[in-house]
Amino acid sequence: MNTVLEKTNVESVKNAIQELIKAGTTFDVDTLERIYHDSLQVISIDLEDNVSIADKAAFKGLFETKRKAGSDPLSTWAKFDHVAVNENKAHVLISRKVNLVNEDQYLVLSIDLIWEDDRWQVTREVIFARPDESNS
Repeated sequence: MNTVLEKTNVESVKNAIQELIKAGTTFDVDTLERIYHDSLQVISIDLEDNVSIADKAAFKGLFETKRKAGSDPLSTWAKFDHVAVNENKAHVLISRKVNLVNEDQYLVLSIDLIWEDDRWQVTREVIFARPDESNS
């Protein structure tokens, strides 16, 4: 893959993740429907080794509940740690600071995407959550 095409693909993946962050932080379930692949799997683990697994409907439901409750938008803070693109597949490692479950958390997310139907779609998120003690 040439460098220009690779950069364009990396940028397009970053743009898709930024769109995902915007949709998630504002509880825009319609946009999440488009970004999340039908086979989405979200696996979360915390410091107490609690593991939860959600499919697309269940994970979108979390955001729908927040929207219906009139919750304030979440923080959009994000740090891209690694982005890799290999033809129609991509992987993103990103750090986030959010308060999604009534606790300030620092999340490290491993996100797999696939280019399908002329857009990047998230097929899997693996989330490691720990308390955010940075106060920022």
